[in-house]
Amino acid sequence: MNICLFTKEEIEKKLPASDERAKHIEKVLHKKEGDTFDAGIIGGKAGSATIKKIDEKGIEFEFEEFTDPEKANGKPLNPLTLIIGFPRPIQLRRLLRDVAGLGAKKIILATTELTEKSYMESNDVKDGAAERMLLDGTVQAASTHVPVLALAKSMEEALKMLTDSPSVKKCALDNRRPTKSLHTWLESETAGEIVAAIGSERGWTDKERNLLEENGFTLCSMGKRVLRTETAATVASSIILDKMGFLD
Repeated sequence: MNICLFTKEEIEKKLPASDERAKHIEKVLHKKEGDTFDAGIIGGKAGSATIKKIDEKGIEFEFEEFTDPEKANGKPLNPLTLIIGFPRPIQLRRLLRDVAGLGAKKIILATTELTEKSYMESNDVKDGAAERMLLDGTVQAASTHVPVLALAKSMEEALKMLTDSPSVKKCALDNRRPTKSLHTWLESETAGEIVAAIGSERGWTDKERNLLEENGFTLCSMGKRVLRTETAATVASSIILDKMGFLD
């Protein structure tokens, strides 16, 4: 836990001893009264929290924003949206944590034609586990900004969620019918924002490939090896963000 995140309401209250954040502060960080730890408001400012009191009920602390404006911004999200064919739940947890750590601004989980339909009904979606994985990735990155998560019942629905602007460039990973490599595509694009679509573990159907191309997506390859959805999402995000200059 590289930063402790709180809602606006929580940051002004005592942190209960039973809270995992309190346990981490005491047992992992070994903080005591008078010590400080990095903290921030979810979706807001980052700063430092000074511990005023620790007792059996919890931790009293005082939060103060960093004076440096750049640090106080809490590492804003990057202009990258991912459309991801719904993967196996165990893959989903790792995927969400990793792309949140990289700072993608939005993840749209879509039921594709080859997606196992039961995945959308998994407890990872129903009980809030997906949002917790995004929060975990955000905390790992020491950021205060959590990516937006959206669910789509089809690729058609997912595409309707996108911003229709000429400044947004779109690619879809595909190892069956690519027109160019992701590297080559990125060399020719100077987009202010990028949308990348990654299929589920069984890939795209020809109908979905046609739909993507009709909606302005370029089908791109990423080498000859077939990758897991979670691996492809993390690697593609890293390559794109690096090319856009966010990993300098």
